[in-house]
Amino acid sequence: SGKNYLQLKGMLKELRLNTVCEEAHCPNLADCWERQTATVMIMGDICTRSCGFCAVKTGKPFELDAQEPEHVAEAIARLGLKHVVITSVDRDDLPDGGAGHFARTIREVKTHCPETQVEVLIPDFRGKGDALNLIFEAQPHILNHNLETVKRLQKTVRPQASYERSLEVLQLASQAGMVAKSGLLLGLGETDEELREAICDLRQVGRASILTLGQYLR
Repeated sequence: SGKNYLQLKGMLKELRLNTVCEEAHCPNLADCWERQTATVMIMGDICTRSCGFCAVKTGKPFELDAQEPEHVAEAIARLGLKHVVITSVDRDDLPDGGAGHFARTIREVKTHCPETQVEVLIPDFRGKGDALNLIFEAQPHILNHNLETVKRLQKTVRPQASYERSLEVLQLASQAGMVAKSGLLLGLGETDEELREAICDLRQVGRASILTLGQYLR
């Protein structure tokens, strides 16, 4: 509880916005929200994929909320954020994977909050170049796509994704002039040697310039 926490919770409910903080059952939610920090999750709260590390619901998603991009921009403007992270569920049920909706959200935020740095954490959009180009054209300040784990553990950790496809997404982002970012989870059974290989692959193939190393809490 706290003034900022309650204010943020009320605003998210009013604007019908989802957050990774809630859907992933993050234990740090109260502390972050009190500091007015949250990660917005667009395109609903139901994912079409079933990654083993994630608590977001898997199933058949609802239709996209056409007002969501404006609501995201309004929330960010109200909070006066200097930096925002926008992510999404996977929407393999949509022809473009939701890339158009994602791009529109980026543009709305940049239009209404020109001082805010926009970081997006995107799905792989099944490697579709046309879908990815929609994101690149919207020009987020940082483009993040997580490799998540080493090559050997991909099918266990995220069965509908691909190690090679994720590297290709980051490579295309780099070629498009994006500041590319990726992340790896530690503690899933990987060896030090496998981890070094993944980091080298990110650097050499994806040319990712920012890498985050997180921990999967058992």
